[in-house]
Amino acid sequence: MTEPPWLSERELDAWLAYLTASHLLERRIEEQLKADAGLTHPQYEILTRLSSAPGQRMRMTELARLVVVSKSGLTYQIGQLEKAGLVERAACPSDERGIMAVLTGEGMRCLERTAPGHLAVVRAFLIDHFGPDELTSMTRIMRKAAAAMGAAVPPPAGEAGPHTPGPRT
Repeated sequence: MTEPPWLSERELDAWLAYLTASHLLERRIEEQLKADAGLTHPQYEILTRLSSAPGQRMRMTELARLVVVSKSGLTYQIGQLEKAGLVERAACPSDERGIMAVLTGEGMRCLERTAPGHLAVVRAFLIDHFGPDELTSMTRIMRKAAAAMGAAVPPPAGEAGPHTPGPRT
């Protein structure tokens, strides 16, 4: 097997800039979510995904795929959210082996309280620094990268379903 070529200076600059920005943004998001709601970023994403699902419920396997975690990783996160009263599990009506994650009323209220602060962080440290063309390019680039890794690329926001209280991050 031949080794891939080393990164050029331009490629290395892009990679290092991505690493720095993504780590710093993730840290800011985690700090805000912990301070405002005691949530992790994956837990917040689970709540937002459930909030926009039909009946505010989703099969655990589908939810794991959407939030890009293993089934065991999702089971752990759902357990933590259950302890907080934000999510509950229910039997899947169409498949006795399936388990549904269900957003509780308290989970929705938590999401509604937390979303404004989350949105402020996402805007202050990412979105508001780009013009419309740059946002379009960033979206195209990130979707292309996700697709190259085999991820199901989400549809444009206008096609994603009903409005949710916070950005799906």
